[in-house]
Amino acid sequence: MNLLRLCCVAVLLLSCNDKNKESVVLDQEVEDKATTAIIKEQSVMQLKEQLKTKGFEVFEYVDEKTQDTILMQQYFMAFLKTGKHRHQSDEEAKRLQEAHLAHLGKMYDLGYADISGPFGGDGAIRGITIYNVPTLQMADSLANSDPMVKAGRLEIEIHPWWAAKGFKLR
Repeated sequence: MNLLRLCCVAVLLLSCNDKNKESVVLDQEVEDKATTAIIKEQSVMQLKEQLKTKGFEVFEYVDEKTQDTILMQQYFMAFLKTGKHRHQSDEEAKRLQEAHLAHLGKMYDLGYADISGPFGGDGAIRGITIYNVPTLQMADSLANSDPMVKAGRLEIEIHPWWAAKGFKLR
């Protein structure tokens, strides 16, 4: 009988010890989440200040679901539209296309453009480039330096566009 009581006491003590361990683990998880939130908040504030120093337009909001602070930045979306001068020879059009792709690659490499691509079909809007620059004037200058635009095969229409920093396409 004493052995049975001893076993019961041991089981009780061990289960209390496990509950304490669970409580400590849960407390640590809550503390880790709070620390992560503080770090994210500091990172958002630091990024916001860096962007503002460079002349970017930004604002922030708190996501109701996650309680994360989301930093929004203004980008410039350039729509590449069919231009008025499309009478070049096939050879010249091919050369312009190669120069156009090289220009877009350079914009990406320099950090001025984040994404570019053509639209499917044969509509008036041929593609887009999203410029990651502080001003409309800079985006306009970069877009209009495209060899296809200079030759008149494409025309540019630019609009300010807001997106969350750090979010990726999926």
